[in-house]
Amino acid sequence: MLSDYTPTEFTHEGVTKPVYVRGSGPAVIVIHEIPGITPNVVRFADWVVEAGFRVYMPLLVGDAGPGPSVAYVVKSLAKVCISREFHVLASHRSSPVTDWLRALARHAHEEAGGKGVGAIGMCFSGNFALSMMMEPVLMAPVLSQPSLPFPFGAERKAALHVSPEELACLKDRCAKGDKVLGLRFKGDATSPHERFETLQRELGDAFEGIEIDDKYANPKSPEPRPHSVLTEDLIDEDGQPTKEAAKRVIAFFVERLKSA
Repeated sequence: MLSDYTPTEFTHEGVTKPVYVRGSGPAVIVIHEIPGITPNVVRFADWVVEAGFRVYMPLLVGDAGPGPSVAYVVKSLAKVCISREFHVLASHRSSPVTDWLRALARHAHEEAGGKGVGAIGMCFSGNFALSMMMEPVLMAPVLSQPSLPFPFGAERKAALHVSPEELACLKDRCAKGDKVLGLRFKGDATSPHERFETLQRELGDAFEGIEIDDKYANPKSPEPRPHSVLTEDLIDEDGQPTKEAAKRVIAFFVERLKSA
């Protein structure tokens, strides 16, 4: 599954993590969901490579390769909940791992060149691309089913998991022409609609939100309910809303990182 990717490591301020790299062109950082780098995460990364980008896929939790299972999901989720790198309940504070991801974005830009870097987070990493906008080279942020902070209570349902300083930077950049793309299933309680309402209110037309009816989720998905827009719940057929959403993400990267 990962035979076409070069396994590397990246270190920032004493923290080293595996990173899988493939392709040529502007850099796109693909940040996996729970439980880890699964075959369908790699499938999506492959599509990005085929569109003419150099993918950097860091491993934050779990393993690289296995598909999801209940035990694997629980194990990875437990690590996210107890790790100091992730603040799963923080409404107005980002996870510390975003510092490392910003450094990775700088490194990827130095290696790949081009106008800037794209980044997509999924599930627990969904909002990380917002915090990464503090790094000027990050030009194409995508949020797929952003799930942090865990939506316990009305405030957390609407929260973006960014600090006031990060939100101010994001709003300033969007006022000057930057864009943000978000994806979710309409019935996904772990990535609530209130979060997209906040993005719309704070960013206005700079935020493009795609919300897909649950009936278009993959019926063979191992997910208990529609959640993973670009991976487990995607139906790999042209015309299917989830596949069209994947195409829109790649078009967004092209618009932001390749267009004149």
